[in-house]
Formats: sequence, C-alpha cells, structure tokens
Amino acid sequence: MRIVKRTALQRFGKAFPQARTALSKWSEVATMADWKNIQDVRRVFPHADAAKIASGNTVTVFNVSGNEYRLVVAIKYRWGMIYVRDFLTHAQYSKGDWKGRH
Repeated sequence: MRIVKRTALQRFGKAFPQARTALSKWSEVATMADWKNIQDVRRVFPHADAAKIASGNTVTVFNVSGNEYRLVVAIKYRWGMIYVRDFLTHAQYSKGDWKGRH
C-alpha cells in the first residue's frame, strides 16, 4: 500500500513521542500490505474499525500504543492507497468531533 501524507505520521510522532515507535511499526506493516478490504486489515490489526464520517465516506481507525491513541486513515483499496487523516488521543476520539470533518 502507498501511504499519502507520510509526513503527517512524522509530525504525530514528534508531537507524541511515546507513540513514535508504534506509528513507525504501523507504517512499515501498512506499506508492505496488499489489503483488499477491512477483513484483510483485521487479519493484521484485529482491532481496526471502519467508521462512517460526515462526507459519507468510510475511514479505518487503528488503536495505537496500547489503545492510548487513534490513527484515522482513509484506505482506497482499489488503488492501494492510504490517506492519513487524523491522529487523536483516546479522549479526542471519544468526543467524536473528528467524524464531522470532511
């Protein structure tokens, strides 16, 4: 898979140093993956969830660093692309405001 906005992952790692290793590992695994659907993702990341956002699109949410953070990405399976969208603390994620962004 090709990760778009990889620099966002680096920014998140700088802002949340305790998550840097987990983000790096996620990036390595995702880059090597050939996911075709959410079931493929869950074979590697069993706690990954699909969620609808305000635009009507579906995003995939990954638990990072032992459930401390959430990485939200849009996966375009057909094109093998992952768009990095958000990196949230558990508290930010729970508020749900991120779902309202397009």
